[in-house]
Amino acid sequence: MASKAWQLPLRLVAGAFILNSGLDKWGLKGEAAEGVHGFAAAGHPELEQVDPESFATGLSSGEIGLGTALLAPFVPAWLAGAGLTAFGLGLNRLYWNVPGLRRSGDVRPTEDGTPIAKDVWLTGMGVALIAGGLAERRQNAA
Repeated sequence: MASKAWQLPLRLVAGAFILNSGLDKWGLKGEAAEGVHGFAAAGHPELEQVDPESFATGLSSGEIGLGTALLAPFVPAWLAGAGLTAFGLGLNRLYWNVPGLRRSGDVRPTEDGTPIAKDVWLTGMGVALIAGGLAERRQNAA
């Protein structure tokens, strides 16, 4: 059990944050769903054809599922980490693709981009969970 203690801060912080975000989006309708959808579609043009309310429901469900998986101690670290990494990379793509989030010709965020740029931490936390989880699996197999 002590070998898994390192996971606790990563899983608790990311899991609680993402679960809360999903719960906040649950049942979004009308302009609220359109706003979330519009921002996502600006960074992921393939989402433009998705109905805004369907997108909001799917995003909410995904965030609730990921947050729950991160908080559930029986979900292996590598698996929870894979979900967190994929989620983080999707947010990182928003940062790179949505105009006005980065300074012109620079990787550094604008004031508007800072809330999205910080999502790189979620990606790093996911990669740490994958690497640590797989290392623990190898150690336990030996």
